[in-house]
Amino acid sequence: MRVQRVVAVLAALTAIAAATAAGAEGPQPWQMDFRPAASPVMEEIREFNTLLGIIIIGTGLFVMGLMGWVIIRYNAKANPVPSTTTHNLVVEVIWTVVPILILVVIAIPSFRLLYFQDRVEDAEMTLKATGNQWYWTYEYPDYSLPGSPGEPLTFDAFMVEDDQLEAGQLRLLETDNHVVLPVDTDIRILVTAPPEGVIHAWAVPSFGIKVDAVPGRLNETWVRITEPGTYYGMCSELCGVLHGFMPITVDAVSRAEFDAWMEAQLEAWAGLGNEETIRLASDGATANGEAR
Repeated sequence: MRVQRVVAVLAALTAIAAATAAGAEGPQPWQMDFRPAASPVMEEIREFNTLLGIIIIGTGLFVMGLMGWVIIRYNAKANPVPSTTTHNLVVEVIWTVVPILILVVIAIPSFRLLYFQDRVEDAEMTLKATGNQWYWTYEYPDYSLPGSPGEPLTFDAFMVEDDQLEAGQLRLLETDNHVVLPVDTDIRILVTAPPEGVIHAWAVPSFGIKVDAVPGRLNETWVRITEPGTYYGMCSELCGVLHGFMPITVDAVSRAEFDAWMEAQLEAWAGLGNEETIRLASDGATANGEAR
């Protein structure tokens, strides 16, 4: 009987842990840590953050311990006659060299990560994001519209208002049109803003991306998405009255699903023509996806 109770308790704890893990795929209330990494860049960022945490905690504990030792060992009661020493060559060398070594340990992986996340040499496709006031415009330069060579597939993405949200959609993070990208593909991301606009920032935490959209300038980054699912981000640069209402929604799907989705969008454009608005619905593309 006792064994059965233990098994039942363990099964319940396992179920709770599984439910918690499943619910942690998207942004969570009071979330303290990064979102789960979905790209090599974000994985490197998490590792670098762990290294910094170890250094910071170790330094803090050492300084606190040293201060405690000094307070206890050299207070007026324990040491009524204070030392008159003003210099100690060994101590001065240590407190100069050790911080330099710590900074070197931080600098080497830091610069490596900066260069790693800068750009990809041989991108397999390109996505261009333009920050407007206050919505995003996306272009797929590698895919031209039927009958219009050189004119890329383009669409706008606006935030879904509270009264239009459907079951499962996240408030302030859902857009009417999703960006759809293939997994396991090196994707160049170009970010800009109209010359008459203001500075925005295209940021998706799970990808480790935060790139400024500067009017009249073109910034570049890259991503290789490792897991299918739905990933969320927002404009991360104060850009005006509706700054908090410029979400980013990315559906990551397999390459076959992406090709099918792209073919459907191009066929839809060919059927509707230039004057119609194409709603690039991606509900079917991520029916089994997870929110990130």
